Amino acid sequence: MAAIVTNKFRINNADQFYESFGEASATQYWLFVGRPQPFSSSTGGGTDSAPPTPLDNVVDEFIYFRDMIAAKRITSSDISYVCPRHTWTTGTIYDYYRGDYGSTVAGSVVTTRAGGTNLWASTTIFYVLNSSNQVWKCMWNAAGVASTYEPYQATPSTTSELNTADGYYWKYLYTLTTTEITNFLTTDFLPVHVDAAVQTGAVNGDILHYKVDAAGSGYTPDTYTPVTVNGDGTTPATVSILVDSSGTVESVTAVTNGVGYTFASITMPAGAGGGSGETITPIIGPKGGHGDNAIEGLGGYYVAMNTTIAGTAGSGDFVVDQDFRRIGVVRDPLNSSSAVPTATTLSALKSMTFSASPTPGSFDADQALTGGTSGAKGLVVSYDSSTRVLKYIQTQYTGVDTDGDLTSFAASEVVTGTGGSTPTGTIATLAGSEIEYYSGDVIYAENRSPITRAADQTENIKLIIEF
Repeated sequence: MAAIVTNKFRINNADQFYESFGEASATQYWLFVGRPQPFSSSTGGGTDSAPPTPLDNVVDEFIYFRDMIAAKRITSSDISYVCPRHTWTTGTIYDYYRGDYGSTVAGSVVTTRAGGTNLWASTTIFYVLNSSNQVWKCMWNAAGVASTYEPYQATPSTTSELNTADGYYWKYLYTLTTTEITNFLTTDFLPVHVDAAVQTGAVNGDILHYKVDAAGSGYTPDTYTPVTVNGDGTTPATVSILVDSSGTVESVTAVTNGVGYTFASITMPAGAGGGSGETITPIIGPKGGHGDNAIEGLGGYYVAMNTTIAGTAGSGDFVVDQDFRRIGVVRDPLNSSSAVPTATTLSALKSMTFSASPTPGSFDADQALTGGTSGAKGLVVSYDSSTRVLKYIQTQYTGVDTDGDLTSFAASEVVTGTGGSTPTGTIATLAGSEIEYYSGDVIYAENRSPITRAADQTENIKLIIEF
């Protein structure tokens, strides 16, 4: 049995994910950072210069919670549809829009210039971003010549094509907004949105261009016009057919574009003589017309998420003077009360507050901890000497006691840091994570080389999810 999962399925999945951010009972997505301790053979593998590839299994998802530092909620304003970026470059031969890539026409498979059989293949370049942040779709590439005139209009037409001096035809789709440029435009990806005016001007089932896939022979040289295009159009399209001096079809150009076509063909007029062998392909636009849905038309089955973490975001939830080696996204986590969080940031660290007397020592980031009574183990993530609050993690690598158990620290016990001056402190109070460990589902995880945070530093994290 032959079957495919179409690109529309991928776009549907992207739509469902995008829409889930803004529904009445919206799904919550949180970006988290974690892994303050270095990667090593004794802590799960890899090195800081060559982090290990995350594993998609149950055990690793548990690990992500235990060494998580903090999380920030991703809102509907933090996401955008995106597609691969193609910046217009002079001298490039661009693919043109054609709805039948992969079909067999005139005995040959219709392919893109790189041999692709899919309009949205990674090697297909049929749209561009110009230097004024306008996005244009290539409608015709002058039979395969290099593009030397950048598509641009100060006030782009929302209905008509742009014919540049190099013979290319372009269709304006939209212009990037300032927010899109700042938050979602990257070296590799381009934000996508629907321009309402372009959508209004789109014509369903019109035919703007024709490809002579086989020129035929034996026709009487002349220009034949208007010739009606066969098919199911509700308003017929007509063309002008030029037969050259050798009796072959040289070109076919639109006279009227028609409306409502889903299939079409051209029959040479009776007065053209007794020739044969020509194949003329009408290039029918996508459902709704060119520009009706730029997201679907450009293969927007990618969603970008942009999250900014500024200094000690969330009143200290995101600690500074510490590094992290993992970023990820968790769906629908609960807070420490097993309820849906209402805050916008959550600390995932446990903490202990030391008594003022005796005066606690100075604990350093990444220092190992041992509880004098409980035997509990942990790792320092941050310590504030002014508030005497120490935040820590307990993992299977650095948080188990001598019996191999992950034991909780106890109030009133003395905690000792190993190495250096072996600081001590007496625990006055203990607090757990603001996130309920293991609640929600980790849907994205990425290990990377350490990123060191500072109070005056802002991290701008962009993630691209492909469906």
